[in-house]
Amino acid sequence: TFSNASSAYSFLQTEKVDLLFCDIQMPNLSGMELSKMLPEGTRIIFTTAFSQYAIEGFKVHALDYLLKPVSYDDFLAAAKHAYSVIVPAGGSTGSQTGPSTDPEPGRREQDSIFVKSDYKLLKVAFDDITYIEGLKDYVKIHLENGSDPVLSLIRMKSLEEQLPASSFVRVHRSFIVRTAAIEAIERNHLILGKDRIPIGETYQGALYKALSGSSLLPSE
Repeated sequence: TFSNASSAYSFLQTEKVDLLFCDIQMPNLSGMELSKMLPEGTRIIFTTAFSQYAIEGFKVHALDYLLKPVSYDDFLAAAKHAYSVIVPAGGSTGSQTGPSTDPEPGRREQDSIFVKSDYKLLKVAFDDITYIEGLKDYVKIHLENGSDPVLSLIRMKSLEEQLPASSFVRVHRSFIVRTAAIEAIERNHLILGKDRIPIGETYQGALYKALSGSSLLPSE
């Protein structure tokens, strides 16, 4: 724990840190400035009383953005999400030694994500997503049951890294789909309800690997 960002930065030069919880408005060196100086492999979650920094926070690929006063539920969700990103399933972080152990035996996988939209942080359940569409610096998250899409300022690559690979697959430069939402494959397109999603040639292998064993695919 440090009372200012400069001291934290000095510590980070010699010690391996996987995750940093950091305020934004601090003297001499702000948390946003510090986030751009972090060693490779150190991820960050912002904790602040000011919502206006949220968009900038996502631009520096923060794992989450917690507004004070931070509830325990929000903190726990952010911590679990960070754990799922930093520690691969069955693996360990670079700073751990010896056999890895799950800190919460029997814990459930992360089932949702918080995204910034219209000056709010919205919780979006993975099971509610049909597909994600890339629009330059934004993404449009399309939802089931006719709900309005969620527009968020985040890069596709950053969002893709936060989605469970067991449930989502990138099928095109501009599209990520939830595999369970796929109804059919027709002429290099995926059918998801009324929507037709193109399949990029370079993504075909990843798609069929994700669907291997599914009834969508013909048996050999």
